[in-house]
Amino acid sequence: MTTLVSRLSALSAFAATAFTLSLGAQAQSLPPLPEAIKSAGVLKAGVRCDQPPYGYKDETGKFAGVETEMAIQIAAWAFGSPDKIELTCVTAENRIPQLAGKKVDILIATLGVTPERARVIDFSKPYRWGGSDMLVAKDSPIKKLDDVAGKTVIMLKGSTQAKWFEDNMPKLEGLRLNTASDALQALKQGRGDAYTHDAATLVVIAAKDPSLRLVGEPFAVSDAAVGVRKNEPEWLAYVDAALDRMKAEGLYGKWVDKWIPAEIRPFYVDAFTKPKPSAR
Repeated sequence: MTTLVSRLSALSAFAATAFTLSLGAQAQSLPPLPEAIKSAGVLKAGVRCDQPPYGYKDETGKFAGVETEMAIQIAAWAFGSPDKIELTCVTAENRIPQLAGKKVDILIATLGVTPERARVIDFSKPYRWGGSDMLVAKDSPIKKLDDVAGKTVIMLKGSTQAKWFEDNMPKLEGLRLNTASDALQALKQGRGDAYTHDAATLVVIAAKDPSLRLVGEPFAVSDAAVGVRKNEPEWLAYVDAALDRMKAEGLYGKWVDKWIPAEIRPFYVDAFTKPKPSAR
């Protein structure tokens, strides 16, 4: 019995040591933190505050969502504590100016990769894809994308959707607003015939409001990535490595389970795990 206990104790000690070494190896997989970020002692991250489930504020005013979790996790790895973060609400219109003006050092803010944006900021490797859709009243005659010709479409300033409609339907009447809540209110008030946005955001709204429905024709599908300022290669390398680690440790799935209701979860799992679908 004494021998068995000794062997079990040895095995337990070995397992604990292996686990510790494993954690150490994972931590060492991240490159050195750039001095400019390290010396600040805190991660300044721009996140969305009006786009559940990726970035929003809950009923208590607390930051929430999958991309918010990503920002907090990077801070935890960088500084050893999830509290070492300064979260800032950004919009589709002001997020890149906030980054360029050094108000934040990183954007994890439903940021689609586009050639226009790549000219002014650097993108990390993609961590998911995101498509666009339209939200309309349940009894609306709009059944497909082309049905909005000659109608008023509500969209956010500086959004991927605004750019897509500008390029593909230039004669469309667009009502451009600042936030998702403003856009949804405008649709409910009848100030527009449709509200276009990231499909991920509209899926959540439609699931909660039976008076609205999705058109269901995806368009403007693009990769979503983290944004950093130009000419910060060490910081970009750190962010890329952190994204690899999130994937390797299965954190995306954990956060999807935490923040997204089961009935609409498959849509988001696909965005993190499957190739981009073809779309207009």
